[in-house]
Amino acid sequence: MAKQSVSDQFVDILVRAGVRRMYGVVGDSLNPIVDAIRRTDGIEWIQVRHEETAAFAAGAEAQITGRLAACAGSCGPGNLHLINGLYDAHRSMAPVLALASHIPSGEIGLGYFQETHPDRLFTECSHYSELISNPKQMPRVLQTAIQHAVGRSGVGVISLPGDIASLPAPDKSVEHALVTARPTVRPGDGEIEKLVRLIDEADRVTLFCGSGTAGAHAEVMEFAGRVKAPVGHALRGKEWIQYDNPYDVGMSGLLGYGAAYEATHECDLLILLGTDFPYNAFLPDDVKIVQVDIRPEHLGRRSQLELGVWGDVRETLRALNSRVRPKTDRRFLDRMLKKHADALEGVVKAYTRKVEKRTPIHPEYVASVLDELADEKAVFTVDTGMCNVWAARYLSPNGKRRIIGSFSHGSMANALPQAIGAQFADRSRQVVSMSGDGGFSMLMGDFLTLVQYDLPVKVVLFNNSSLGMVELEMLVSGLPSYGTTNRKTDFAAIARAAGAFGIRVEKPKQLSSALRDAFRHKGPALVDVVTDPNALSIPPKISAEMVTGFALSASRIVLDGGVGRMIQMARSNLRNVPRP
Repeated sequence: MAKQSVSDQFVDILVRAGVRRMYGVVGDSLNPIVDAIRRTDGIEWIQVRHEETAAFAAGAEAQITGRLAACAGSCGPGNLHLINGLYDAHRSMAPVLALASHIPSGEIGLGYFQETHPDRLFTECSHYSELISNPKQMPRVLQTAIQHAVGRSGVGVISLPGDIASLPAPDKSVEHALVTARPTVRPGDGEIEKLVRLIDEADRVTLFCGSGTAGAHAEVMEFAGRVKAPVGHALRGKEWIQYDNPYDVGMSGLLGYGAAYEATHECDLLILLGTDFPYNAFLPDDVKIVQVDIRPEHLGRRSQLELGVWGDVRETLRALNSRVRPKTDRRFLDRMLKKHADALEGVVKAYTRKVEKRTPIHPEYVASVLDELADEKAVFTVDTGMCNVWAARYLSPNGKRRIIGSFSHGSMANALPQAIGAQFADRSRQVVSMSGDGGFSMLMGDFLTLVQYDLPVKVVLFNNSSLGMVELEMLVSGLPSYGTTNRKTDFAAIARAAGAFGIRVEKPKQLSSALRDAFRHKGPALVDVVTDPNALSIPPKISAEMVTGFALSASRIVLDGGVGRMIQMARSNLRNVPRP
């Protein structure tokens, strides 16, 4: 039996850690690892066209499965391309192991061809980034990187010279049992008792929820009902908390809607649950704030806190639900529910006024029809920019769908590569990439990856031939738009030329049938929808201070339009308000 190499050992450890595939582009320094994958059962090499795609795909797979995912880049420029997708994975708390292969070990520090220092370059977008310069470091350094990625929910990076990867593995290397699941963390009794007192003393409590409420929907609803609290959410909390929510008052922020802003400012106790909502201009500075988060470094970095609680949201609420006194006065809750319904009624008119007959097609109409026709278990990947608006306002969560985007990092071109990772995680699940023409064209080469692997991703392209969000940023700054116009392009024709299903939609009456045809198609498909970039109005509660520093849109103006089926939920919730 041939002696195991460092590459063989590396790949075996990945398989033991639950990694099913590694995304990347082959290259000389990476070849020993790729060959080891070829010879190893239980893991496959996924060839993409750009390493940035590899990192985005791995991050999306990790978010969908909850398991460690992996990507790789060859020495120098190859692994440098990973960095943007790794930043996104790290900020999305997705467990990803990245392999940055390196130049020959004897040449490091001598200005060799393609030399960089990946162990330094990736430190800011990882919990752990180390160079393996001796076979004896394996497997402990790799295992440590995996523990960091899984245990702290983020990125671990290994830099490995190609010549080291080809060497024999040490005979008596130390391998330990890998930890591949995170524990729940319950706050101490002292913190729970302090929080109980604050809640019992408050007359008006509001909950504002982020992605940390994943898996805690039932506990949040029970707690909200117990203390008669309106429930708002950040964009990353939408998929976990908006559905089946009789206390829903919408989303805060410049992409927001409804009464979430009012509910967070008119309470006397605001409880932030699992959210690192970065836009503190939308948070009050004159009410008591409590924050519950699994990451202690998040506590208090956005707002001055009355109390910071380090713990898992579900475990914290389970402790609270048995201890807080039930409140009977629901006047504040009912007032916020009515404000929410009224706000949605006001904006829905723009959506319902004959948009199904207007050209160019209103993008909010496209998003609404897409929401109706997509599967109940669909995964939506969403480009940064205007597609964030459509996802925030039109996609209806139901506890089974997923909505993934570059919501914390704010990168362009994320939707298509994230769809690749989401589809590889489950080929039978419908995956829809909501792409803008700007973002799609940036990494369009990896549409060929869909074709090569016959991945049934459906790309719905909002094609307004512009960088719409950037135009708005210029507008609010008093600048004329410049450098934001794209040449009108028939992306459906490009899709067909690549061997995929492609259809172009220029009239609203064509939209439903085009989407149905794409969804029925067994392979990759692209629906190129020519949309109107000009359906604009000013949302409420926007100040210059709020605009400053807003990463996704430094603009006072966002697309208003309707809010899809959310108005139905708001009306339903209002029917449950007791009448005097």
